[in-house]
Amino acid sequence: MSNCAIVGINWGDEGKGRMVDLLTEEYDVVIRYQGGGNAGHTVINECGKFALHLLPSGVFRKGVMNVLGNGVALDMENLWNEIVSVSSQGVPITPDNLIISERASLLLPWHRELDGLEEARLADKKYGSTKQGIAPFYADKYQKKTILAGELFYPERLKEHVKDLAEWKNLTLTRVYGAEAWTEERLLDWFREYGEKIKPFIGNTGKYLSDAMSNGKNMLFEAQLGSLRDLDFGICPYTTSSNTIAAYAPIGAGVPAAKIDKVIGVVKAYSTCVGEGPFTCEWFGEEAEKLREAGFEYGAKTGRPRRVGPIDIVATRYGIEVQGATSIALTKLDVLSYMDKIPVCARYEVNGQKTDEFPFPALLPQAKPVMIELPGWKCDISGARKWEDLPENARNYVEYIEKNIGCRIGYVSVGPERDSIIYR
Repeated sequence: MSNCAIVGINWGDEGKGRMVDLLTEEYDVVIRYQGGGNAGHTVINECGKFALHLLPSGVFRKGVMNVLGNGVALDMENLWNEIVSVSSQGVPITPDNLIISERASLLLPWHRELDGLEEARLADKKYGSTKQGIAPFYADKYQKKTILAGELFYPERLKEHVKDLAEWKNLTLTRVYGAEAWTEERLLDWFREYGEKIKPFIGNTGKYLSDAMSNGKNMLFEAQLGSLRDLDFGICPYTTSSNTIAAYAPIGAGVPAAKIDKVIGVVKAYSTCVGEGPFTCEWFGEEAEKLREAGFEYGAKTGRPRRVGPIDIVATRYGIEVQGATSIALTKLDVLSYMDKIPVCARYEVNGQKTDEFPFPALLPQAKPVMIELPGWKCDISGARKWEDLPENARNYVEYIEKNIGCRIGYVSVGPERDSIIYR
């Protein structure tokens, strides 16, 4: 039995989905353990091109069971629409390859509404939410004001619970934001439309995963977003509202006793960031636009142009530390092929002092990048499949990063396709 977590090391959007899709060949079960539909995992394989938001990235491998754990923000409406979309492209999603934890809390329509209302209230101080209801959902979860997926099987209990929650939530909607109240009947109509469609997928995932462990099955834990968006260890308050780190994987998956044998951290060969918050190595203007276009850096969920810049050694080293990464997958190395010289953010300067330490969030706005440049390679490397196929300067760039982040780079991605990978 082998348990592996694939996690993001930076701000998210590192290419985790393509790595999960690649490595599921070695695993029996793939589990999403946190987050919701607020980010996308782009996967390109023989089935086509997909932007997954809630579905685990193992759905493309026959014989692999995919699990949405209790730590996930379960938006039944968006999940059902995603199931229909993926199935229409020839990838069947059935209870034979997807099981949802009965203990997963349901993200309700008013969570999305509240997300938008709060961002509007914050105006120029907004957090950069994708408005998928994630922060209001997790706030309610920790207040014990959510409905569990398993309650769909107990209609009388569900009806009473909906009534109580609507009475409570409408106080916030109407009195704080001046919005329209949600009636009990309106909510129950929503449950009837989407709950009946999702019910066949819901089960006791804790037992399923415990049995899988007992039977020696290999399990892959799939994270959403990255280290710097972790609620506790990220760039607060510009984080997500759940724990993105590998240490949380067994809890959010529903098997707290599971031990993670290896943690593969995913890092882009340059930096990208969707949303607000400090981004020390950020580029602007023409320089940024060239990199954005070369890497097609637009959010898989929102379509928003990603903020871009050179790879950030300080932030990456910190992300590796909080994730406990045992190996790194470096993605999109091919995107840098147009550059004469490859810039690297090697250190920070904070209040006039150079540092290798990632600062406390309150100090991040004062951080300035200390840059170096490495020679570029100026040729197409997308066809490389062995380490020796890469030009010397590309190998030197990878080795420089490896040495300075303090973690072995075991995979180098040179394209979005499943086989565009170099194993080291």
